[in-house]
Amino acid sequence: MTINFFCEINIKSNRRNELIDITQHILNAVRKSGIKSGILIAYVPHTTAGITINENADPSVRVDIENFLTKLVPVSGSYHHIEGNADAHIKAVLVGNSINIIIENGQALLGTWQGVYFCEFDGPRNRKIYIKILGE
Repeated sequence: MTINFFCEINIKSNRRNELIDITQHILNAVRKSGIKSGILIAYVPHTTAGITINENADPSVRVDIENFLTKLVPVSGSYHHIEGNADAHIKAVLVGNSINIIIENGQALLGTWQGVYFCEFDGPRNRKIYIKILGE
């Protein structure tokens, strides 16, 4: 029997560029879904934000990612977009707007050191993440 579960996570960012650990939100969604085997899709419906999976054991990794993206795509540049957030759009393209996580035995199969991060590039803002879990 196929089961579908949907939920929305609301996030408030505090800085222009910020990686926010949302791993616990993801694990809570898996638990609430009751799905034992399936796939979780997390999707960010914003053009200046993204989502990624990376190390969450050492907080300096998050800082390094934020700093590198800011250096790679600075706020000020020879951009044509007139709203002042072209850098945020480019960073969102580099990071991506969705992830997939396998669920097996009712558990999200994240690696030992992995966590899920919402990536804000045009904050502070109120944002949302859509979670869809398909399985049985």
